[in-house]
Amino acid sequence: MGVDLGGTNVKVGVVDDLGRSLSWLSIPTKPEMGPEDSTQRMAKAVHRAIDEAGLQQSDVARVGLGSPGTMDIPAGKLVFPVNFKGWEGFYIRDYLSKHCGLPVAFANDAASAAYGEYWIGSGRGFKSLVLLTLGTGIGGGIIVGGVSIDGENSHGAECGHIIIDMSDEARWCNCGQRGHLEAYASATAVIRRTQEMLDAGLTTSLRNRVDAGEELDPKMIGEEAEAGDPLSDEIIMETARYLGIGLVSLIHTIDPSGVLLGGAMTFGGNDSELGRRFIGRIKAEIDARAFALLAERIKLDYAALGGDAGYIGAAGIAREEHIRSS
Repeated sequence: MGVDLGGTNVKVGVVDDLGRSLSWLSIPTKPEMGPEDSTQRMAKAVHRAIDEAGLQQSDVARVGLGSPGTMDIPAGKLVFPVNFKGWEGFYIRDYLSKHCGLPVAFANDAASAAYGEYWIGSGRGFKSLVLLTLGTGIGGGIIVGGVSIDGENSHGAECGHIIIDMSDEARWCNCGQRGHLEAYASATAVIRRTQEMLDAGLTTSLRNRVDAGEELDPKMIGEEAEAGDPLSDEIIMETARYLGIGLVSLIHTIDPSGVLLGGAMTFGGNDSELGRRFIGRIKAEIDARAFALLAERIKLDYAALGGDAGYIGAAGIAREEHIRSS
């Protein structure tokens, strides 16, 4: 079983030994109701998904739970989950296990998505990979030899907080530190950088849409770049440059088989000319800055599983834990 806990919805699915989904469903998280209420409804969703797959509870070896951080993975508890006020210190793994009647493997949500891509997604066949999820922030997952790199303090793979600007004037990250990748290349940062250009009076077709009351977001910026707006295109390509700079540090540290990009801000991915130029610009920065051998051999691609990566990967992590414990 895989459970992907999100701020708005929880996605639950039954996954077989080959990574195929046998059933899945989504329920509202309702975090304001508190962690006990939400976890009890997760457990009910687990049992419902098992029923819809035509299985018995005894057919399921283990549940994998992917959750936003911060967390203490060995202890199975949430530490300071930013989008879940009042959930601090909640032992979510054991509480879910109690109500499911099944053992639960606990993982970071981005690590779960990375494992899903490693198992049956764009990273299938890789020995190791790095996944960046581009959204409000920048999530990260690192898989090496089938193992998620969680770190000593459950803060491994915080790829969005690699430092790419060490100057005293570096941009502030949402975590409260300066110069982090997330402060330059997350969706939040893209909007902030674009708004600064609008405030400076630069010419752009974005202005007409913003003045008409539309909300500025990466989707709008991507649409205007595709329509030929130079400023929108410049912002997106500059974002790609920042990502390339950050990825070089990860590539030199881990030497992975590949790097995958997922999340909501991929500008159409491989299906659009803009998405292909975006990832091409990232690769150009890697080529210019990384060791030649690594730049030549690294595989750079978009993630393939979309919103299903989290629960599939959580199930995969549960599968690995079950195999090790057996």
